[in-house]
Parts: sequence; C-alpha cells; structure tokens
Amino acid sequence: MHTAIEHMEIVFAILTGIGLSAACGFRVFVPLLFLNLASIYGYVHLAPGFEWIGGNQATIALTLASALEITAYYFPLLDNILDAISSPVSMIAGILATASLITDMPSSLKWMISIVAGGGIAGILQGATVVLRVKSSLFTGTIGNAGIATLELAGAAILSLLAIIIPLIAFIVAALFAVYWIFQIFYDKLKAP
Repeated sequence: MHTAIEHMEIVFAILTGIGLSAACGFRVFVPLLFLNLASIYGYVHLAPGFEWIGGNQATIALTLASALEITAYYFPLLDNILDAISSPVSMIAGILATASLITDMPSSLKWMISIVAGGGIAGILQGATVVLRVKSSLFTGTIGNAGIATLELAGAAILSLLAIIIPLIAFIVAALFAVYWIFQIFYDKLKAP
C-alpha cells in the first residue's frame, strides 16, 4: 500500500516526465540533457534500468547531440529535413523521458502512460513545429525559420526547466499547447471547403 507522500511522488514523476516529453516536441536532445543534469545533481530520481541517463557518458553524448541539433536547425532546408527525422524520434524521446522517471508502478501501466502521454504530447508538439516551419518556409523563403528555431529552443529549455522545478506548471503549459494545436487542426478542417 502506498502512502499519500508516495502517491504524490508518483504524480510528480509523471508530471515531470510529461513536461520533459512535451519539450522533446520542440527539441529532441535538449530535454534529455536537462534530465541528465537534473539526475546528476539530485533533482530527479531515475527509474531502475534508466540510470544510464544520469551517467557521464550520457552527459557528453547528449551535450554533443544537443549542440548539433541546435546548430542544424539554423540552416535553411536542413531544418525541414530534420523535422522529418525528428518527428518519430521526438516521440521516442518523449516515451523515454516519461518512462525514466516513473518508479514503483506496474510495468504495463508505466509503459502505457509513457507511450500515450509522453510520446503523444511529444508527437503533437513536434507536429505543430513541423507545420509552423513549413508555413515559414513557404511564406518567408526560409528566412523566418531561424526565428522559429530560436523559439523552439527557448520552448524546449524553458519547458524542461519548468518540468524539473515546477512539474505541475510544465504540465499545464504543455497541455495548453497541445489543446491549442488540436483546436487549430479542427478549426482549419471546419473552415476548409
């Protein structure tokens, strides 16, 4: 039987994971780097089997991957190619971020939450950024894409930090982004001829 404190720890772990997963929709590796550093400095506890995320080798790999990802998004047309690659990868990163934080829960429930909530929110937000970048490419001839890349990076960093420090706020922000984006999709479909 879990105590009230243990239930709250589980809830905060899920909220943190979903917040980090949402950030994976903006950038794949930046939220995982935040997770790595938060684990190293004791702000989060990783689930059994995910301890490698908090290791020094992961810090090096995630720092390099983040730097390459950030830089690549500032090159016109390469950013559009990266979006095609990042879409499924962001969902995997979202699943990983959520699963790595959920402890003391049946495995089937843990993975269901990780796949549906973590992967789902990452996929929704990644989809939104893909559409935004395509529109920017069409309407600005890729000139506006650097601004979008900067906003995505800021979104990934801020949401990652919020997820670790104030998980409930990160969850609310992520949910608002997702609801807004889903509403936009349905609104566009309704007004289309």
